[in-house]
This record gives sequence, structure tokens and C-alpha cells, in this order.
Amino acid sequence: MVRVPNVTRADAVAAVRNPLAFIAERWTPTSRTVRRAALAALVMAVAIVVTGGAVRLTGSGLGCPTWPKCTDDSLTTTSAMGVHGVIEFGNRMLTYVLCAAVGWAIVAARSRKPFRRSLTRLGWAQFWIVMSNAVLGGVVVLVGLNPYTVAAHFLLSTALIAVATLMWRRTGEGDGPPRPLVGKPVQQMVWVLVAATVLLIAVGTVVTGAGPHAGDSSEVERIPLDWENVTKVHAVLAWIVVTLAFALWFVLKAVDAPRGPLDRTRDLFLVLLGQGVIGYVQYFTDLPEVLVGLHMFGSCLVWIGVLRVLLSLRERPEILAEVPGPATESTLTRA
Repeated sequence: MVRVPNVTRADAVAAVRNPLAFIAERWTPTSRTVRRAALAALVMAVAIVVTGGAVRLTGSGLGCPTWPKCTDDSLTTTSAMGVHGVIEFGNRMLTYVLCAAVGWAIVAARSRKPFRRSLTRLGWAQFWIVMSNAVLGGVVVLVGLNPYTVAAHFLLSTALIAVATLMWRRTGEGDGPPRPLVGKPVQQMVWVLVAATVLLIAVGTVVTGAGPHAGDSSEVERIPLDWENVTKVHAVLAWIVVTLAFALWFVLKAVDAPRGPLDRTRDLFLVLLGQGVIGYVQYFTDLPEVLVGLHMFGSCLVWIGVLRVLLSLRERPEILAEVPGPATESTLTRA
């Protein structure tokens, strides 16, 4: 048995004043632990998108008709609200799981030795995006699932996935200046791919806002556009992204690029093909809820795949950084 050291009054005061520094002094996670923590935050960022889609597709968007309480008189769902209340309240509770995953990533990054400020900043960026999106989610409920606020809610979740993906990637590399692995024309081509993907996702939110899945069984405002015409625009953008990914793979082969960019581009192309199949099947089968949910999940995978391609175009060597003092840590948490 290992004797548990006594916690002095000074330790307790230090823990209250700067809990992250207190933990970092007593715990050094392995590189694998830090990477797993970052991956857990990414997985939960995707999970919150999928469960949010489930809320919408089951018509449970107003299962809890107010916010931050579930009803005017109850913080939690009640039996009178039925399954819709359970689904909506369950999605709200999952936000706490997401916060815990992001918190673990922040603590693990802060406790890593040697300390890497870039990782903790990415962790805190996720935290503030989660907090902002939680408030925006409350606004979505209070305005009766206005489609424009719903679209903004999804796009902010997409930003969270981007930061989480970047942190996950950065746990496997250093903090030195990035060294490109391919030429500038290839880099520019990938940035075009990223821009096209962002546009594809944005138009996808318009399709959802104009489409039949309003998110609640009551009368909900829709974007005043013909959703089938918007869907066709979405499909054209999807083909542009697929074509760019396909062409990029051949360009990388032609310039004898390293295996990293080639493998990430291949993975992206396969995800795009699967997403395209789901998209066309759901369109020609009148948008069944299960396929729409899978399409939302595929959207997250496409976005992650594109970011992995972008991040695979460079490498970063290790640069050691000093461990921050309490004043620096306090400043960081407010950044």
C-alpha cells in the first residue's frame, strides 16, 4: 500500500487559487494519455452534433419549451412531457459530458511535461466555444427553433470540431515552425478544397432549414426557399469537393508526396463516396430520419477528413517551453 500524503492548508489554498497548476505539479500524463484526452474531446464534439440531430429528427426540439430550465417550474423533464422531453433534456445533459471531455483535455495538456502552451490554448478555445454554443442552444429554444439560429448552432459545432481536430493533431507533433511537405501550388489546391467544404456545409444548413424536418411537431418557421432547389446546389458543391479530392490524390502522386498526405486524401475520398451514397439515397427515399442522421454524422467525418488533409501537408519539430507560473496560468484561463 502506498501512503497517501497529507494535504496541508497551503496545498488546499494553492488548489483553490490555481487548480490546474496544483494538478500539474502532482501528475505527469504520458503522451498517449494527452492524445487520448484530445481524441475524447473530438469524439464528444461529434457526438453532440449527432444527438442534436436526433433531437431535431424526432421532433423533440421543443421537448423542453424553455431554457435554462426544462419548464417554467422544473429544471428537469417531467412525465407529462413524454419522450420528446426526455430526448431534448438528454441532449442538454450530454453537454456536461462534452464539458468533462474538454476539461480532461485541458488538464492533461496543462500537466504534460514539457509544458506546451499551444495545446492548453486549443483546449481553452474548445471550452469557450462549448459555452457559447450552450447559450446559443438556449436562444434556439427561446425563439422557437428559428432556422437561422439552428444553422448558426450547427456551424458553431463545426468550429468546435475544427479546433478539437487541430488539438488532436497537435498532440502528435511539436511547436516548432511548420515545415511544408509539398509545394505551394498543392497547398493552394488544398485550401480551395477546404473553402469548398465550408461552403458545402453552410449550404447543407440551408437545406436543413428549408427542408421538412423542422425539429418539432408544432408549426416552426422555415427558410423561405425551395429546399429541393437548394439540395441540388448542395449536390453540385458535393461533386466539386469529390472532384477536388480525387484530383488532389493524383497531384500528390505526381509530385511524389510523402505517405501522410496521400493516405489522408485517400481516406477523405472514401468518406466522401460513402457520404454521397447516403445523400442520394435519402433524397430519393423522401428523407427518412435514420439516413438524415447518418448524413449529419458523415458531414462531421468529411469535415474532419478535410482538416486532416490540410494538417498533413506540414510537419512541426519539438520546441521545449517553460512551465508557466501561477500568474501566467491565470491569464491563460481568461484568454
